Amino acid sequence: MHTTSSDIGTVNAEKMFPRAFFFENLFFFFFRVISRQFSNPKGLQRSLSNVHGAHGKYQKYASLSFRSDLSTKTLVFNVEGTLLKSYSLFPYFMLVAFEAGSLLRALVLFLSYPFICLVGQDMGLKIMVMVCFFGIKRESFRVGSAVLPKFFLEDVGLEAFEELKRGGRKVAVSDHFPQVMIESFLRDYLDVNCVLGRELKTSCGYFLGLLEEKKKEMLNLEEILGEDSVISHDIIGISRLNSSLDHPLFSHCKEIYLVKRVDKRSWQHLPRDRYPKPLIFHDGRLALRPTPLATLALFMWVPFGFVLALIRAAMALTLPYSMSIPTLTFTGVKVAISRPKLSPSALRSSKQNESKKGLLYVCNHRTLLDPLYLSFALKKNFTAVTYSLSRLSEILSPIRTVRLTRDREQDAKMMERLLNQGDLVVCPEGTTCREPYLLRFSPLFAEMSDDIVPVALDAHVSMFYGTTAGGLKCLDPLFFLMNPRPSYTIQLLDGVSGLSTCQDSDKSRFDVANYVQSEIGKALSFECTKLTRRDKYLILAGNEGITCNQR
Repeated sequence: MHTTSSDIGTVNAEKMFPRAFFFENLFFFFFRVISRQFSNPKGLQRSLSNVHGAHGKYQKYASLSFRSDLSTKTLVFNVEGTLLKSYSLFPYFMLVAFEAGSLLRALVLFLSYPFICLVGQDMGLKIMVMVCFFGIKRESFRVGSAVLPKFFLEDVGLEAFEELKRGGRKVAVSDHFPQVMIESFLRDYLDVNCVLGRELKTSCGYFLGLLEEKKKEMLNLEEILGEDSVISHDIIGISRLNSSLDHPLFSHCKEIYLVKRVDKRSWQHLPRDRYPKPLIFHDGRLALRPTPLATLALFMWVPFGFVLALIRAAMALTLPYSMSIPTLTFTGVKVAISRPKLSPSALRSSKQNESKKGLLYVCNHRTLLDPLYLSFALKKNFTAVTYSLSRLSEILSPIRTVRLTRDREQDAKMMERLLNQGDLVVCPEGTTCREPYLLRFSPLFAEMSDDIVPVALDAHVSMFYGTTAGGLKCLDPLFFLMNPRPSYTIQLLDGVSGLSTCQDSDKSRFDVANYVQSEIGKALSFECTKLTRRDKYLILAGNEGITCNQR
């Protein structure tokens, strides 16, 4: 065989510079993968050819707003392509990995992200599903109903929501999101009639981390689309331009409106006051949206934040009140307090309380640290009564804590005895609430004292929530203190007379409790509700909040 000088030179170059040729081949491999990713897949090519070949069926999304007959139509829309502003699926799968799995599972998903971007959308989806769902118990999976709705709602496009709201029956389809991730959000908060997401394979009650194959044939079209719509063909589809329309439901659509990428960029986020159903309860530890950059910042902060939280806790437990607030402020903890014109001491003297009872501080409940921050702000010791507190928190608490039994007579005697010993703090909501809402106030406190001081509390975090309904409550203070700059706002309001000294004899303990709730709500600009602790735990944890984990 004849060998040219150029071939000999190439062979010699490969022997002399093997590492350079390796990186060169690696570069061309990645270039091919990325080029294939950005090229149109077969389904996309078919959809584009259909768009050019059937001008009557495919319409521009902007023309949908001119239709006035949507109330009689069935709308079939793609969740990730039409409803959500963001194109990235990563934050939602990261929430599943972190909240349903663990910090280690979330780290594995984050480290896999560069490879997920290179292998293409379909294979990347399979990797994320495997990492996030493998080994998770199906029965205990509540992230889809307790955690994800908050982040989905914050990503809904206002313009898309307005168009969908005008429709009659609404059917949501997704080629990427598993059913367990999107069903609760769409049904409970957006009033979508039918949700068709990807199904996950299970075995012995556990997710295998594998997606079921897409169904090529749809059964029970009358049940999904509505019998009248199937007969009259009054079905309108909404999807994203340059996306696959392989879902069987789109073949039944009389018209399909396509959303351009530039249209979604100009959309606004759905404001909170426009939510069809208010978001009052949600669970999970992450307060930030875990985009790739935010997740990187999160993992870089966690080791430092853990040490910082221990230092903050040590300062709060050991230093005197005169030093604890300035020292905690130096570490990034912000505490702001405002007092009423009539101080608690003046309230006591003005009432001429001869029984020498302590003051009863009535607070709304944001975190388990509410009584502690109030103690630091007022620079005084008092007793806090709680409905649920972990044993570890009771042991480490620098102030006295007493558990309520939820038996009205026993709790009344206990609070009466504690008030005779000094000041007392109670959170009549019975549980924490993260959003700007106040739960129903238990009226027991109205009968206990004539010197009631309403206290409006608010807490702000940027990375971790310091409350949980389904996790370990003993870690709540740690997660709150791990935030870079956690803050507390404390407002002492004008005193309120108890039930025994009310001038209006027709007032009941419920009237006093509702009045205190309304005053705290006005001070914080929070909305008052009649929801209770039981309602919260039924939504978030699937129990009544009595046998929940208190470790």
